[in-house]
Amino acid sequence: MPPVTHNFQAAHEARHPLAAPRRKPIMRPDTYNGKQDSGTDPATLALMALGWILADGQRADRLLALTGLDSDTLRAGIDNPAILSAVLAFLADHEPDLVACAEAIDTRPDLLIAAQESLSR
Repeated sequence: MPPVTHNFQAAHEARHPLAAPRRKPIMRPDTYNGKQDSGTDPATLALMALGWILADGQRADRLLALTGLDSDTLRAGIDNPAILSAVLAFLADHEPDLVACAEAIDTRPDLLIAAQESLSR
């Protein structure tokens, strides 16, 4: 007998056809556990933006092509402010991606720009 899988989203929609579709989760650090919200920390914003970029294969390829980075350099330099600044500069150079990323990680585009400037110092 094949394993039983259940699509909870489809089951919910079948029971509640007029229910609003479920939103995608926002890529934002949790703050309910008593930890300070580090969403405005430049490195945190850059890492969240990098996660958003890498979630799309074409965008990830464009990041590597336009920044001159390769995947090994990106992995090794994940804590390097210059690498993180390059990630945010990549977004700053293409406003539609900057705005979409800011929305996805629940921040504002100007905060991503400020983070890039901070990391480039």
